[in-house]
Amino acid sequence: MRNSRVKAKLRRNEPALITTLHYIDPTLYEMTSLMGFDAIWMDLEHHHYSVETAANLMRAARVGTSDIVARPAKGEFMRMCRLLEAGAQGIMYPRCESAAEAAEVVRWAKFAPLGERGVDSANADAPYCSAPIKPYLQKANEETLVIVQIESPKALEELDAIAKVPGVDVLMFGPGDFSVLAGVPYQFDHAILVEAIKRVAAAAKKAGIHWGTVSPTPEHTHKLMDLGARFICHNADIVIVKRGLEQIQSQFAPLGFTFENQLATMSAELERYK
Repeated sequence: MRNSRVKAKLRRNEPALITTLHYIDPTLYEMTSLMGFDAIWMDLEHHHYSVETAANLMRAARVGTSDIVARPAKGEFMRMCRLLEAGAQGIMYPRCESAAEAAEVVRWAKFAPLGERGVDSANADAPYCSAPIKPYLQKANEETLVIVQIESPKALEELDAIAKVPGVDVLMFGPGDFSVLAGVPYQFDHAILVEAIKRVAAAAKKAGIHWGTVSPTPEHTHKLMDLGARFICHNADIVIVKRGLEQIQSQFAPLGFTFENQLATMSAELERYK
């Protein structure tokens, strides 16, 4: 069980920067971890790859210093346990809507007496039957990072109770799903979302834990940090690649090169539904 880089920073009230990798090339995980990002957000809620693939990506990341923060789908507690056994330092649990659900996440993320996670020391977290069990269990409980996502107006009403659940380390506001469920899809500057962020910040401060969210720019991150955010998620490989390809097209189009950009065509067609 490796020490969590993110958890160490949060203990010192320092900001942690997390970036998302969607592509499943181990080289990308290796490079990102060697570059020293605090954590890699591995999203298995919305992407279809297996726990076996996830384990190989984590293995590549272990050459560097980045944590793996793995997100299973809502209710996937057994998958969550396997991701921890494969070597994830943290779990990001989506769509948490009550203190009871948050307690269930902790129950499956922590060993007794803090929870009821099953013990199997044969995987990368122990590692491979090499760790004495008692200190391993203690260290795993101390180092495993539990992040619960606040992604709906319903969850907002349960904030204080969720934040007080023992074992929850971070409240993470999910602006995408929250905006859709609140009826203001992707209007991230809308007053409803601004107020929701303030409420998440207040609940975390009251409970003595940390909070965070996604941030598009350093300027926006500065505002979030002024509100106390220390868990900051920025950018994703798929976005970086797409923007790079768009830049190539914009630079070469004036020279007479043409492109049959089907993505741009589809986007234009969807504009009709606004």
